[in-house]
This record gives sequence, C-alpha cells and structure tokens, in this order.
Amino acid sequence: MATWLADTKKWIKSRKGQQVLICVAFTVIPLFLLFLFTYLPFGQMVKFSFYKMKYSTPVDKRVFVGWKNYIDVFNRKDCFGALKLSVYYCIGAIIQLVLSLYLATVLSFKVKGENLFKGLMFFPYLISGIAIGFIFKFFYTRGFVLDTILQGLGISLDSLPYWLKDQKVNNWSLVATSVWRYFGQNMVLFVGAIMSVDAELYEAAQLDGANRFQQFRHIILPSIKTIVTLNVILSITGSLSAFEQPYVITDGANGTGTYFVVMNEIAHTSQKVGLASAMAVVLLLIIFGCTILQKLFFKYIFRDAESEEESYAAKKARIKAEKAAAKANKQKTMAKN
Repeated sequence: MATWLADTKKWIKSRKGQQVLICVAFTVIPLFLLFLFTYLPFGQMVKFSFYKMKYSTPVDKRVFVGWKNYIDVFNRKDCFGALKLSVYYCIGAIIQLVLSLYLATVLSFKVKGENLFKGLMFFPYLISGIAIGFIFKFFYTRGFVLDTILQGLGISLDSLPYWLKDQKVNNWSLVATSVWRYFGQNMVLFVGAIMSVDAELYEAAQLDGANRFQQFRHIILPSIKTIVTLNVILSITGSLSAFEQPYVITDGANGTGTYFVVMNEIAHTSQKVGLASAMAVVLLLIIFGCTILQKLFFKYIFRDAESEEESYAAKKARIKAEKAAAKANKQKTMAKN
C-alpha cells in the first residue's frame, strides 16, 4: 500500500501525470457545471410541467395533473396562439439575412470605407437589448422621433398610424427593431466566411466567363454554406423565442405579446408554474423540429455544392500547374541567355 501511494504521488508530480490531471479537470468541471446549471434545471422544469403548482407551493401539496398542462397549451388562445406572432419575426429574419448576405458580398470586395461601414452596422448588436427597447419605445412614441422625421418629409401627423398601438403595424415596428439590432452581426459573420474563400477560385471562374452573380451562386454560396445554415437556424429559432423587444417596448399590449411574453406573464404574474413549464417544453420541441427541417432543407439546396467545389478546385489546380510551368520555362530561357 505504501509503495502504491508513493508511486501515485510520483506519477502525480511527473509531467505526464500533471497533463492527465489538467485534461481531466478541464473536462470534468465544465461538464459538472453544465449538468448543474443546465440539464438539472431542465429536468426539474419537465417535472414541474406535470403538476399544478405555484413557486411557493410546498412539495407535498403539488397536484399531479399529468398531460393537462400540455393540453391547455394547445387549447388556450393566449398560449399556443401567441406563436402566430413568430411569423412576423420569421419574415423579418429572412429579410435581415438576405440584406446582410448581399451587403457582405459587396463588402468582401474592395470598397471605400468598408471598415467604417462594418463597424456602424455591427454596433447595435453590442448594445443591451433592454437599452434598445427603451430607445425604440421613445423612437416610436406618437409625435416623437419617427413622426418628426416623416413630418419633415411632408407627411401630416394625422395620416400617420400609432406605431405601437395600431395592430396593423405595431408588430412590424417591433420586427424592424429586431432586424436593426441583429443585422450587423449576421453581416460580419458572412463577411468573415466570404473572406476565407480562396481567391484563385474566382480566377478559375473568370476563365469560364462567370459574372459576379454566377461567382456568388457557384463559389461564394457553396463555400459558406455552413455559416448560411447556422445563421438561418439561429435567426429562425430566435424568431420563435422573441422576448426583449415586445416585453420592453409594449409589454405585450395591443396584440404584441409573443410566446415568451405570455409564458413570462403566466409564470410570474399568474403563478401557474406548471403551465409555463409545459409551454417551455413545447417550444423546445418546436425549435428542435424546425432545426431538423432546416438542416434537411439546406442539405437539399446545397446537394450540388460539393461537385461544384471539386470542379473549381480542379480548375484552380490546373491554373497553378500552368503558372508553375510558365515560371519554369521562363527560368530555363533566362538560364540559356
């Protein structure tokens, strides 16, 4: 036993032993924290979704209701019906992605003031969502910033809608706020991905007579398919869980209460913890389903991307070979002279 302890201490003090201990510590500690602060609370939330309870309800007085909370999620108009508002945010996310990808493609080529433009577009993402909510709450208030700008363009105040009260435009106003905030983040991610594309691929495409749009379609888009897929998944899932803008700007009033806003009200105002937990689980399943469908969709869209990449890679290799041969011939000619 004493010999084993001595060997263990010697191994721990050795370089190899310390490397193993460090690797184990950097693996075990994050996994433990992930379990403690993510998976364990999630498991408790799933458990709560089968009970009728409040935050202050003692454990022995919680009423087990089975699937009733999940049935209520689909039956109550203020619960599952709130997901209809996610359509607005999904449309806004698509517009945002198209604009950010277009501008990222333009900025990937040499443009004057591109760094300043990137900084200005990315800056809103650095601002707290709560602060942005208060900014746009003032911006949309009747007779203030937006109305003043439109009046300066010759539009009378009486002909303008109430941007946060009129249910024909208030959700679009909130979507515009979300687009303004996240547009720059997506654009910068797209720019970084496009800049990593090998420049010789463009040269190979130019030999085939490809224009800018064809280069974008056959080189840029297939090369950044991973970032495109990731941004779309994040944007759509973010649309399903929109919270900050409707909560801070309108507090969910006048038909702007998204699924998360309603869930927050049920959990913290009505104290129906079981129902709110069931709503969270249902939303998680919907997000999982949407993610899988999006991956299948992009797998189908980019089904020819690999063959195109191989084609341009072959052309690139041929160009390199021709350049190397030309350089060798030039060197031979100079040597003879």
